[in-house]
Amino acid sequence: MSAGSIDIYQHTASDPPVRGFLHRPDSANGKAIVLTHGAGSNCRAPLLVAVAEEFAATGFLVLRCDLPFRQVRSFGPPRPGDASGDRAGLERAVELIRKETFGAIFLGGHSYGGRQASMLAAEKPEMAQGLLLLSYPLHPPRKPEQLRTAHFPKLTGSALFVHGTRDPFATPDELRSALTLIPAKTRLLEVEGAGHDLGFKGKSFRAELPRQIREEFLTLFG
Repeated sequence: MSAGSIDIYQHTASDPPVRGFLHRPDSANGKAIVLTHGAGSNCRAPLLVAVAEEFAATGFLVLRCDLPFRQVRSFGPPRPGDASGDRAGLERAVELIRKETFGAIFLGGHSYGGRQASMLAAEKPEMAQGLLLLSYPLHPPRKPEQLRTAHFPKLTGSALFVHGTRDPFATPDELRSALTLIPAKTRLLEVEGAGHDLGFKGKSFRAELPRQIREEFLTLFG
């Protein structure tokens, strides 16, 4: 399968601005997905690139974008007050990508980006038909009592969670328990032996994982 073409995407007239890369498939299926990155990364993260290419090869229009906090600061984690602005950036990205396609739109990301995507979906269910959440940070490492699940009962769209069995932000069992709070259909893809990076660190990566993610996603969403 061909992944089509990749264009630099910048919409600086919007507030907040949207910046990233747009993957245009050779044979579009009308569906689109917006993906974003974790707290210490950006939209060029190898995991995001690999997943975007896999989805584009299947016909999805894919936008992988930098959150507003990363557009302001090229390195370092988001600050405590950044979250609402980052969700606004994701909302604007969805609004813009909606003009580029005609079918269902999905939303997701890695770690912090996935958490903000899920919070946006809880606040505004009409934003996306479903979620792809890579390494959802269920709680801070070694602090299992600080669960980040308050918005889960408000998620009305289906969600695919992809999680490493050695992720310090949650064990698979902890995540399975948390998913019972979500009233919509969910699916968990466990990645054996992977940590929070899902095996994508530096120049190393799990070549088979993007295909597995795509297959699980299509099983859930059809």
